[in-house]
Amino acid sequence: MATARDELAPLSARSTILSLMLGAHPNPLTPADLARAGQFFGIAPATVRVAATRAVSDGDLRRTEAGYRLGERLVQRQAHQDEAVHTADKPWDGSWEMAVVVTAGRPGPERAVLRDALKAHRLAELREGVWTRPANLQRPRFTDPVLQTFTATPEQDPAELAASLWDLGGWAREGERLLELLSSTPQPARRLATAAAIVRHLSEDPLLPVELRPADWPAADLRETYSAYQRELSELVALNGLRSR
Repeated sequence: MATARDELAPLSARSTILSLMLGAHPNPLTPADLARAGQFFGIAPATVRVAATRAVSDGDLRRTEAGYRLGERLVQRQAHQDEAVHTADKPWDGSWEMAVVVTAGRPGPERAVLRDALKAHRLAELREGVWTRPANLQRPRFTDPVLQTFTATPEQDPAELAASLWDLGGWAREGERLLELLSSTPQPARRLATAAAIVRHLSEDPLLPVELRPADWPAADLRETYSAYQRELSELVALNGLRSR
């Protein structure tokens, strides 16, 4: 059972605003919407205004006639978040995607950016410069000028291979912990922080085909729980009803 010590600290004013924006798409939120929502989470309207202004200055939000909208970087993050929450896989034929780095001598920062991009595309590193995953996702394959991509079928047992590439047991345990934590946390700001942690955790779901997932894999429960929280947020914080009528 989760205890008070397990609860996550409330998000900062800026993180609260951005989490609300990420969860409220595609509708813009007006300054009044954000101020009222901030009060629900214990954040003063003046603090919300300052946080929103800084988010606009940094490009995380855009100010439009209809209200605040996400900036380009967060639009991309939202798409990745939506993939995590609403995964769309296809029947798996046993094949794997493979991406091999074929250009040597690149600067360290460029290598780091590529690694992050491959991980975000839910590939895992089999060995240095060789990335792979089951070919079960309905999305374009990751491409980059320094990569050559292939479709391959491993001789190794695919479940053993998947278990060697991802810490599936650790991911499942953390997912179960977050589910229990959200169900036992009544305080709105801490619930928002827990829901945000669920989304971050889902972004690390390798989205394996059902044949390769361990028993009792909690991803579907996490997605359903987060979707229910979004509905709860819309009702309790009234992201739609907060607007002046």
